[in-house]
Amino acid sequence: MADFKLSAQLAAHDADVRDVCFPSPDLILSASRDHTVRAWKRTATSPPAFEPTITNQGSEFVNSLTYLSPSADFPAGLVVSGGTDTIIDVRTATSTPSDNAERLLIGHARNICSLAIAPSGKHIVSGSWDNTARIWSVEKWETEIILNGHEGAVWDVLPLSNGTVVTGCADKNIRIYNLGAGVAGEVEPRSTIYTPDVVRALCQVPQGHPSGADIASASNDGVIRLWKLNGQQVGELRGHESFIYALAALPSGELASSGEDRTVRIWKGSECVQTITHPAISVWKVAVCLENGDIVSGASDGVVRVFSRSPDRLASPDTLTLFDESVKSSSIPQQQVGDVNKEKLPGPDFLKNKSGTKEGQVQMIKEDDGSVTAHQWSVGQQQWINVGTVVNAVGSSGRKVEYNGQSYDYVFDVAIEEGAPSLKLPYNLSENPYARAQKFIDDNELSQNFLDQVAQFIVSNTQGATIGQDSGGSGGPDAHGTASHNQPGNETGSSKTRTLPQHEYLDITAAKYEPMFKKILSVNSALIAAGRKDHSLNPPAQEALAGIRQNLEANKTITNTESINLVTMMCTQWDYSDRLAPLDLLRCIATSPAVARFRSSSSNSPVQIAISAALDGVPDGSQPNENYAMMTARTLTNLFKSVEGRKLLSQPPEAQRAVSFIEQVLGIGGQQPPIGAFNRNLLIALTTTIINFSVLASRQPGSVSSNTQVRLVSTLARILQKQTDSEVVFRALVASGTLITVIGKDDPEARSLASPIRSAKDRVDNDARVKELADECLAVLR
Repeated sequence: MADFKLSAQLAAHDADVRDVCFPSPDLILSASRDHTVRAWKRTATSPPAFEPTITNQGSEFVNSLTYLSPSADFPAGLVVSGGTDTIIDVRTATSTPSDNAERLLIGHARNICSLAIAPSGKHIVSGSWDNTARIWSVEKWETEIILNGHEGAVWDVLPLSNGTVVTGCADKNIRIYNLGAGVAGEVEPRSTIYTPDVVRALCQVPQGHPSGADIASASNDGVIRLWKLNGQQVGELRGHESFIYALAALPSGELASSGEDRTVRIWKGSECVQTITHPAISVWKVAVCLENGDIVSGASDGVVRVFSRSPDRLASPDTLTLFDESVKSSSIPQQQVGDVNKEKLPGPDFLKNKSGTKEGQVQMIKEDDGSVTAHQWSVGQQQWINVGTVVNAVGSSGRKVEYNGQSYDYVFDVAIEEGAPSLKLPYNLSENPYARAQKFIDDNELSQNFLDQVAQFIVSNTQGATIGQDSGGSGGPDAHGTASHNQPGNETGSSKTRTLPQHEYLDITAAKYEPMFKKILSVNSALIAAGRKDHSLNPPAQEALAGIRQNLEANKTITNTESINLVTMMCTQWDYSDRLAPLDLLRCIATSPAVARFRSSSSNSPVQIAISAALDGVPDGSQPNENYAMMTARTLTNLFKSVEGRKLLSQPPEAQRAVSFIEQVLGIGGQQPPIGAFNRNLLIALTTTIINFSVLASRQPGSVSSNTQVRLVSTLARILQKQTDSEVVFRALVASGTLITVIGKDDPEARSLASPIRSAKDRVDNDARVKELADECLAVLR
């Protein structure tokens, strides 16, 4: 298939173009940080030309945009836009700024960063920094359903059908909602897909895609991941070098993506077949015209660009040349390409004699004048394309600043809260201030409300500084327990150091107490309103709950039996649909020796209570909730942190209960399907529990029975054979290697792990830790 080539360059905006929409060949819509929405109407077809009009102009950034197709009431269609003023503006495509909007939809409390139309055209879907998504009725022009459960900004919304909506969130989760399950105008997610990084974009994968995926997600780590709706990851598309901001599906069955690395990329199957470099820092958006297959991009240089595969819709030769020259003359910061040793770079003859090996491959060339240029391989054109000159970016001081082993033009001290230590904010002039501000927020787990403030801080403190030649010559608690101090094998701090056997017990205790306790009190209010005083919390119980929170926030151990009884009551006696927050609280207090010693009125141990909360009381026709299972696994993990907890889990009946639970979740030995077969957080919790069992067996010989060890080996074999997530596999390998040292390398059960270990090593080929640890496990078996 032919490459996309420039069709038109549309220049009128005075700032970043944050969103674009391409509803028909004759109409393009764009939204910008210059506070405007513009409608571009085609006035000529070959070469294409578009005439802009401003349809909406306000006083705040416009960051999101969508379009309602023409109807009897609105024959010109409706432009729907939103931004930092928190209002969704709905107006005709022929409007002018002096016209009143058809409707103003008020409900969100923060910036509106994503908008979409349901397939029926009867609903608008919006996502916001206020941690919610909303479904708006086009007939009533009001909120119909609020999509709850997010713990960060909802960066993208994807209505798959009139009854199913998918959201991508800054909390690294993809959530799937069944709108028919809403109660009192609100709905919780039907299921959750856990991803390794902030989810910035979503799109529906076309039918017939070789991966068999249902949806695609794009993240800050530069990876596009392909998913089935059951949470199974079926592919990854790698090529982008920084944040990915947008995804779109083409009528051809291909995918398009855009991001912070200045490119739009076209993907066929699992391969990148074209890379379109822009003369800008960020390509915020790419959208598709379904009618003719052309694409449009919006970038940080304020230009809207149209690309086409049709020879009849190409730009004029002068415009094509101007675009190529603008890309060629753009400056590429050295930080973007890494350390460059000029003396070892090939000269211009390389470009004539050597071909690239894949689309988008970048080759540095030392030119005759001593400068360094970057060239990108185009598979379609079978040639190297000059995409800019590599420069050392320095600020007005002319000196670079070292921070965390990298060089920056500036490293600012930013005080977010009075009395709290300042946070380091590194910045290069070549970066987009908003992209760096977003990374600063992600790295420090700050509220999205700070984004504009941080970005404006960068702009105001770097005014007058420019990129030139060097005159002088991205933490917080990790919810998975994967921070370095909680990571298996990290006792020595070197990935090359021997990891096995694991010696330390791990925990998963990081938590967000505000939403947890807020949810518990919300459920309690509903119980009181329903007259269910037998299970609701009376004032003394609410005071006890507040005391638990105070102790947790002060890192104090829970010792009060009444408080523990209160938590276990909520876990087992509240309705099944209301148990998530109490289970989360149970796993937070499970490190306490008092919890390990606790027995309920029916003599149940905390192991029994946690398992019962997840598996008992499931509504007829439903499966156990995978997030409940995750919290139970985390509770079992955390029980190992106290001597009393280890004594409890050394008791054969308790160990057998825990292992049976792990087997049920994995679908081993039963008639029921696995619970959350590809739920990353659940699998990390399970493998961490197995690590702790293996550490117990290693440190206290005889404390874990032979039968339990054999069953744990079977669970590890299942995980190593089925899973592809590198952290899940890594933890399974730590547990496997440690158990092998306990059982003995010549034992048949230990040797049965050799094949699954090799399989996991071959399957997870993008993580050096996994390969090294797999080799160490195999070495133990030799």
